Amino acid sequence: MDFLWTGDEVHVWSIDRLARSMSDLLHVVEAISKAGVSVHFISENLKFSGNPEEDDAVATLQMHMLGAFAQFERSIIRKRQREGIAKAKAAGKYCGRKPSVSREDVRRRLELKLPVSQIAREMQISRSTVYCIARELGFQARPGMLAPKRRLAAGTG
Repeated sequence: MDFLWTGDEVHVWSIDRLARSMSDLLHVVEAISKAGVSVHFISENLKFSGNPEEDDAVATLQMHMLGAFAQFERSIIRKRQREGIAKAKAAGKYCGRKPSVSREDVRRRLELKLPVSQIAREMQISRSTVYCIARELGFQARPGMLAPKRRLAAGTG
């Protein structure tokens, strides 16, 4: 949007490639039109000038209908995807992504009290990943490093 100039023409293969929901579609087309830029949807053969007053009412209706169908289709796909994942989990076939880094390697480095940035550099992961793994392992943040959480006896502060 930042690179559009008045008189430009945006070519989009299909309406569902531009937006997945009606509100997004209408917002994007309106923003493009306000910039004085025309939009051409190639597969639907719909063209909208940069001026809504000049646009064909039938083309606008078609854009609304096709945008609504794209939103409907996307919601059906997401529903089926959730159902498929739930079914696979129930059958024990879906366990998520494999960890990209060994939790034990991170634990050893944390126990050596190495700085988080050094651990991240050595293991080629982000610092936020180190912090996330540290939380999972029960380490708490100290300035610049992490330490195991101390367990207090019952009744002590």
